[in-house]
Amino acid sequence: MPCLLIFGLLIASCGQRTAEKKQHDLKTGSAEIKYAKGFNIDYYNGYKLVSIYSGSGTKKDTIQYVLLGEGKTPPSGYKKSQLIHIPLKKLVAMSSMHVALADFAGSADAIVGLGSLKYVSSPIVRANIKAGKVKEVGIDGTMNDEVLISMKPDLLMVMGNPDAKFSKYETLSGAGVPVMLNSEWLETTPLGRAEWVKLMAALMNKESQVNAKFAAVEKDYNNLAEVGRKAVNKPVVISGMPYKGTWYVPDGDSYMVAFLKDAGTTYKWGNVHGTGSLALNFETVAPEALKADFWLNIGYVDSKKDIKAQDARYAAFKPFKTGKLYNYNKRVNDIGSNDYWESGAVSPHMILADLIRILHPELLPDHQLVYYKQLN
Repeated sequence: MPCLLIFGLLIASCGQRTAEKKQHDLKTGSAEIKYAKGFNIDYYNGYKLVSIYSGSGTKKDTIQYVLLGEGKTPPSGYKKSQLIHIPLKKLVAMSSMHVALADFAGSADAIVGLGSLKYVSSPIVRANIKAGKVKEVGIDGTMNDEVLISMKPDLLMVMGNPDAKFSKYETLSGAGVPVMLNSEWLETTPLGRAEWVKLMAALMNKESQVNAKFAAVEKDYNNLAEVGRKAVNKPVVISGMPYKGTWYVPDGDSYMVAFLKDAGTTYKWGNVHGTGSLALNFETVAPEALKADFWLNIGYVDSKKDIKAQDARYAAFKPFKTGKLYNYNKRVNDIGSNDYWESGAVSPHMILADLIRILHPELLPDHQLVYYKQLN
């Protein structure tokens, strides 16, 4: 009988949790995660449960957060989860991506702190910086815990690898500052990366608004990808430029390579497994560069002169000779912030349109480049 009683209680508990979930879904909007692999959101009556998965893409080693609605009682059974009161009114963001997510959700005004004030594109955030409404809190090892704690933000959103230890944030979390990890850069598709806007939507209680905006991005991206993948010619492309002697090229499972595949290209390392960058030397990349049709995403250069100044050997590359050099720095503002890394992160359809226009101009003859420009 005791066993049957326990079993019955478990069934009842699961049934109650399911009922709570359905009740919430009927009452308010919710976000369905279709592309992102790094997080998930479960909806219950009065709270939402956010799970940030490990870098391996599995559901073990999960960091969980309870998003609690106003006036609601914290649910039981989540002692190891951080509690976040929503909707957020005060957010500290540590990367351009976080700014983009808040901007997309119509919540840029909630940003009260940034790791650095030097690189921001959002007009709203820049205006708030000028008005003294946004504080600089420091990045990496220079993060000022005292300033953060005194600000009493509803959330500090940080970037990093979910496999890394969270111990460096113990002082902040112990002082009542919730810290949420955002690992969008590990996503394997541009739509998966952009879909982290739905996490921001959950934090701001703006699911319905963000769902509609994301659906439009999704539709445009998928339509463009169908066009790009069907291109008859698949031009050979190289990407990047050496940094301190190492040429970092995108791994085959990265969202950057997904862009290249969807744009209809031939990319040497497209089948190498990994979601970050592949560290190569000049001698490994040069043979491909000598015969490539296009050189993309070149980095911190603005002209052929700048490229040659880095290394005279680049002038021998075929794209250098033909002038087919395109960089993602068309929208760099007066303070040096590149909007490709901000609004571009949540506008993958516009980036893909740029790439298709560059690589297959006949397919999108009327498109004007938004994030890319040709280097002369």
